Amino acid sequence: MDSDTMNPENEMEQMPIPLPEGDGISPFRSDLLAGRTALITGGTRGIGLATAKAILSAGGNVIITGRNRDAVNRRVDELAQCATSASEDRVCGIALEMKSVESFRDKWREANALPCCGLRGIDILVNNAGSLNFARFGSTLPEDFDEVMETNLRGAYFLSQCAAEDWISRNDECGNRNILVVCSSSSLRPANSPYNLAKWALRGLVPGMAKTLAPYGIVVNGIAPGPTATEAFLGPNKGKSFARPRMPGGRLIAESEVANLAVVLVSSLGRMVLGSILYVTAGCGNLTQDDCRFTFGNT
Repeated sequence: MDSDTMNPENEMEQMPIPLPEGDGISPFRSDLLAGRTALITGGTRGIGLATAKAILSAGGNVIITGRNRDAVNRRVDELAQCATSASEDRVCGIALEMKSVESFRDKWREANALPCCGLRGIDILVNNAGSLNFARFGSTLPEDFDEVMETNLRGAYFLSQCAAEDWISRNDECGNRNILVVCSSSSLRPANSPYNLAKWALRGLVPGMAKTLAPYGIVVNGIAPGPTATEAFLGPNKGKSFARPRMPGGRLIAESEVANLAVVLVSSLGRMVLGSILYVTAGCGNLTQDDCRFTFGNT
């Protein structure tokens, strides 16, 4: 998702493009992630929720997190319907505030004690939670800057560190564990906002963690979506059209298109992909930056 991607109403009316055919259908074997458990931050909506569904379809168990306990519980009940068997043991959730890094160790232990973890515990961490505001250089307030940096960067950094400490300390076969960081095509653009700046930092963190943790059998990668048809991005326009003529791909990206590729990166299919970032951008950021505004402040 890009904080400054232009989103004019007339673009949607000119080209009424629907969801891609087969959206929401898993292309994977139902045992691809069997026996594995993923903790997905920000898993109550958007890309996080879509990733939870995709991991369930591939046979894995999921723990979703969110700030609101009631919202987490509602999504757990919904996701349980997606699980093909023993759903009550395959989907769990916890409340987690990504800015409260001092709580991470206790929350990590709490999550590992949930029934969906089994004896092995969590072995996939998907750092998806993020805060998006539209502040740009020239009009950014300190509290806007801090909100984005604490959630998108600081939270991901320290939760990844918490997971790695636990996995390395177990003194068992540590292999077949993954950290996946949801980055953004914004990391390919000049950083003129707190959001873009945080995503730039995550782009550097991914190979840094990957090189540090590879000797322990922990695979670290990133996935970087471009403008994606999430509720947070589209607001009241969700469901009208995916059309975006300014994007080389011609339309917004479906949540499931990102989620299915996330499954590849955390599965055995991606074991030899180390420290890489997969750009799912529809050409935004890597092929063009013309779909964004670069102005001083919010003018």
